[in-house]
Formats: sequence, C-alpha cells, structure tokens
Amino acid sequence: MSFAFDVKAELAQVANRNDCCRLAQTYGMLELGHHFTGADITLQTENPAVAELYCEQIRAVCGVDKPTVQEYPRKKDYYIVRVPIADCRRVLEQFGHTVDDLTVRLNRANLDCDNCAAAYLRGAFLVAGSVTNPQTDYHLEFSVPYYHLSRDLLSLLAECGLNAKVVTRKGNYIVYLKDSEQVEDCLTLMGATASSLELMSVKMVKDIRNRTNRMVNCENANMDKTVAAATTHMQAVRKLMDAGVLENLSPELQEAARLRYDNPEASLRELCEMFAEPVSRSGMNHRLRRLVELADQLK
Repeated sequence: MSFAFDVKAELAQVANRNDCCRLAQTYGMLELGHHFTGADITLQTENPAVAELYCEQIRAVCGVDKPTVQEYPRKKDYYIVRVPIADCRRVLEQFGHTVDDLTVRLNRANLDCDNCAAAYLRGAFLVAGSVTNPQTDYHLEFSVPYYHLSRDLLSLLAECGLNAKVVTRKGNYIVYLKDSEQVEDCLTLMGATASSLELMSVKMVKDIRNRTNRMVNCENANMDKTVAAATTHMQAVRKLMDAGVLENLSPELQEAARLRYDNPEASLRELCEMFAEPVSRSGMNHRLRRLVELADQLK
C-alpha cells in the first residue's frame, strides 16, 4: 500500500467530536467528490474505506437510504458511489446550495465550530487528496474540480496557517503544499497524527544522512587538498636537493624541507609538532610555500 493510502485509512478512522464537525466532514466529501450538482452527486475512489465512509456519512447526515456502490467497469478495485438522483436536490439544499447554482463555492455556514475547518479538510482530502511518500519527496495536494471552490479552499488553508498554491492539471485545479513542515501541519490538522510522525521520522533520518554525507565529502575534499599540497612540497624539495641548493638555505627552511620529505603523509599540524621548537601552522605554511617558490625559480 502507498503512503497516501495509509493516510486515508487513518483519516477514515478519525471520530468527530461534534455533530457539526461530522456535517462539515460530510460536506467536504460531497463537495470535492467527482460531481456535486443537482443531476449528479458521485464519488470515484480506489480506497474501499473511503467508499464505505462516504456511504455511511450520507446515510447518517443526509438521510440518503440507498446510495449505490459499483465497481468501475474498466478498472479493478475502483469504486463509484452515487447519490440517487431523486435525493440530489435535497442534499444540495441541506448544505445551502441549489440546483441553479452556476458555480460551486464553499458555504461557510457549514463550518460552525473551531474544529469544523479541520473536519471539512479531512473530508476533502479523503475524496480528492494525495500525499507523496516522504522517502522521495514532500508534497500534499487536493484535486478540486471547480475553479471558485479551489480559491475558497486556498483561503481556508491560509486561515489554518497553511500557505498552499494552485496549478491546473488535466482540467482540475490542484491545491498543493510542498514545504515538509506545512505537509506535517496539514496532516496533523486533519487528524493523521501517526502519518505526520512517520513523515517527521523519515525527514530526521534523511537530514542526518545528508549531514553525514556533507561531512564525509568535506573531509575527503580536505584530504585531497592535503595530498595535492604535500605532493607539490615533495617535488619542490627534490628539485632543490638535485640542484644542490637546499644545503645553502637557512636552517629553518632546511628543517622544514627535511621534515616534509621524511613525512610525506603528515598534515600541516603534525609537521608543526615535529619541530624542536614550536612552529605555528601559518609559519610552517610560509616555509613550505617559500621552498616551492625557490624551486620554481630554478631552470
């Protein structure tokens, strides 16, 4: 099963505290379903738990006795739930809509208490939502079939502290969140706390892995730089020795050359500790750089 499937299975088990929240969740499921008109109120879903909850809610909240459930003829495990056409007008009017509405909008009168917005979003996500597996990406979206409703959903999410955006895809309006913390907050708000915690855990592991990789890469890069610098120093000392110049240099440069030549794998800090008298890293670096300059001057 996918992460999105598990999230919906968790949300389908969330119990509403108040009757108004149950009505708001049902409203979200109906309004963002496949159709919400006087001629057709239907839901299409691959999730049997969502199909079952849709039927249960419209029976309990809307008094629809016989919603029809059928499998999509061209696709296995795909369900179509339909409100009988004789009940469509009554269902619309129950939520403050009419068959003559030219556009489908969010009727705020159906969000009565402080928890109703979360209940509405939960219902909307169950029928029109999706979330990406956090192992690959952070993305949560609602596929909204109506333009004005997509804008109303944007406003509702903003009131809940969620900064969503919208794009058009295959004739639908996709209201989405990309920031990982926003996805976490949305899942928690809707009631999918276990899924939100799982996302946080995956994100933490990925952050630790990325930090470790950056440290290893940094150490490897430093090691490469150290090896390259040591090679340059060794070549310079060898050149000065072959030219008979090294023995004419100052004692400090001769000692630096000897230590570098005898310890090709030592770091700059380790070379500083080998001197009879303490030498700073900058002092040692200056001496080695001077040896390279002298070697470069030789023909």
